[in-house]
Amino acid sequence: MKLVVQRVKNAQVEVEEKTVGKIDKGFLVFVGITHDDTKETADYLVKKLCNLRVFEDQNGKMNLSIKEINGKLLIISQFTLYADCSQGNRPSFINAAKPEKANELYEYFCEQCKQTGISVQTGIFGADMKVELLNDGPVTIILEK
Repeated sequence: MKLVVQRVKNAQVEVEEKTVGKIDKGFLVFVGITHDDTKETADYLVKKLCNLRVFEDQNGKMNLSIKEINGKLLIISQFTLYADCSQGNRPSFINAAKPEKANELYEYFCEQCKQTGISVQTGIFGADMKVELLNDGPVTIILEK
């Protein structure tokens, strides 16, 4: 499982010109799932994500977690995080989990994030989504297990 985490001032996702998820300060999280990912993998990354200390404290140092700033999560599924471009110029997505498994783990991941008490918004799995964000920093972190 791979997460691309962006610290944002705000972010939103649209499907068919309708906003389906919107947050203020927090993390925009793109989630990629591969074949051997499990609920244990998701649990590990939920803990890492929710305790990631990249928000500034009173001294301007990245020292606070999303929980400590009362931030929000916008979580988007993105199978292209497992693109393989090692051969030729057209990416292969063979390393991405099949949609059934990926959706199940994506939903589980989102639910586990909600269980931490953090406000969670999501995109729609498998949909053509338009994502807007105002990156804060910019701060972009890749978490992988």
